[in-house]
Amino acid sequence: MNTQASALRFFFTITLGRADLAHQLARTHYPRKLPRVLAADQVARLIEASPGPGLKYKAALGIAYGAGLRGGEVVMLRVGDIDSKRMLIRVEMGKGRKDRHAMLSPQLLELLRAWWLQCRSRGWLFPGRDPLLPITVRQLNRVCHMAAEAAGLGSWVTPHTLRHSFATHLLESNIDVRVIQVLFETTTNCPPTADGDADHVSVPSALWRNGTCSEAIRLSWD
Repeated sequence: MNTQASALRFFFTITLGRADLAHQLARTHYPRKLPRVLAADQVARLIEASPGPGLKYKAALGIAYGAGLRGGEVVMLRVGDIDSKRMLIRVEMGKGRKDRHAMLSPQLLELLRAWWLQCRSRGWLFPGRDPLLPITVRQLNRVCHMAAEAAGLGSWVTPHTLRHSFATHLLESNIDVRVIQVLFETTTNCPPTADGDADHVSVPSALWRNGTCSEAIRLSWD
């Protein structure tokens, strides 16, 4: 319904130049449910249960959790996006077609290096059957479901569940919610502050690049 309402609003407002005809078009609001998350030991079991051969999918699910990346961001990573000197992961054309940097922990770097020694890829970090192409989001989801079944977890587990779990574990470790906001490059609802009365407060990315949250995450298998 929302898609159709948006199309009609565009048609009346832009195509016909009759914005008055779009006044009665309303949007349907859906309930916002809290995402389901995994406990730290469940994340470890899920990653350990990743199908082989090799460390390909263990590394892919590990980076989805350890850096809080979306599935689409994981599959599009290239080897050159892993910056071991600055301990950053470059994410190009993420959600909203925006580039950003994600956090790289020493444990995750060790896992990625072990995977690279197996694949020796010079292009995609997780190449598909055709080495010129990366694995697909669908393939990553299928592997995640296989690992969840092998680990005795629910069928509801997806790569995005790992992203939510990453944020929840940081919050449970008493990491400030605004630091988590910066790590995810997203907007968090915050109370008004002295420097602004808006509900949405932006934190510059330099906050964690300067070491504010260098201890924010330790992977569950550490």
